[in-house]
Amino acid sequence: MNEVMKAILERRSCKKYKPDLVPQELIDQVIEAGTYAASGMGKQSPVIVAVTNRELRDKLSRVNAEIRGNPGADMFYGAPVVLIVLADTSVPTYVYDGSLVIGNMLLAAHALGLGSCWIHRAKETFERDEFRELLKKLGLEGRYEGIGNCVLGYPAEEPKAAASRKASYVRYVK
Repeated sequence: MNEVMKAILERRSCKKYKPDLVPQELIDQVIEAGTYAASGMGKQSPVIVAVTNRELRDKLSRVNAEIRGNPGADMFYGAPVVLIVLADTSVPTYVYDGSLVIGNMLLAAHALGLGSCWIHRAKETFERDEFRELLKKLGLEGRYEGIGNCVLGYPAEEPKAAASRKASYVRYVK
């Protein structure tokens, strides 16, 4: 089977990670895959903020849990790396563009032997003043909206098998 198709069919969200650090080389490869995602009109509206700082990672997880209404939970499942995708809202396709970036990164992580999971609530997190200030320090002022968080790490357990696909998934028009 083609390697890309194999990755697409086998990749699963990881919800339990080992505490081991991910080498920068692997993080960079995952990020690079994200930068090659298709984007509307070639505008490349998304940006990726890579967080390997444990203190900031933990703070992001706490805020995510608070927004979710699940205080005290680690919404990042122990993953040591968080790749935050934001996108410039002045580009009409920004949500789709950012979503494709995350999709590419999820597949790249799998191909590199890493676990990954898309974690929501980046939009709500980066609407808060304290995180707007973080973006400002990174030179990301203006119309950036959080699209999602892609967490990475080494899986602590084997993923479950994929659920069978629903029979009504596809309709053909011939």
